[in-house]
Amino acid sequence: MESRLTHVPAPEGVFPATAYTHVVAGTGRFVAVSGQIALDEKGELVGEGDPAAQARQVFGNLRRCLASVGAGFEHVVKLTYFLTDTAYLPAVREARDLHLDPDRLPASSAVQVASLVDPRLLMEIEAFAIVPDSAR
Repeated sequence: MESRLTHVPAPEGVFPATAYTHVVAGTGRFVAVSGQIALDEKGELVGEGDPAAQARQVFGNLRRCLASVGAGFEHVVKLTYFLTDTAYLPAVREARDLHLDPDRLPASSAVQVASLVDPRLLMEIEAFAIVPDSAR
């Protein structure tokens, strides 16, 4: 069974979204990816003090997590951004746009937090995806 996703960027009576989709519905297998941070495969921080470098590492980690279950960013229906400063959103969106189709953006939420598990971390991003049942 192939997953089918429906994107509704502007539900009736809701102000249109510009950098995300208000609603994404789908059929298939649900996948939740835990919040990813800017650590490399050795557990070392990438991009200390650099939101763009951390965002690129985080999206790379998300890509690897999705691939481990036969999924890709085309299957992502929701991203949640936890940022220590919402001023990092442009860097996050730039990294996101390297991986996602700007015409089919997932639903998303951005939350500014006081801190993350390591004070050098600037962001953590989690993903929900719906993938075809035939994928690993």
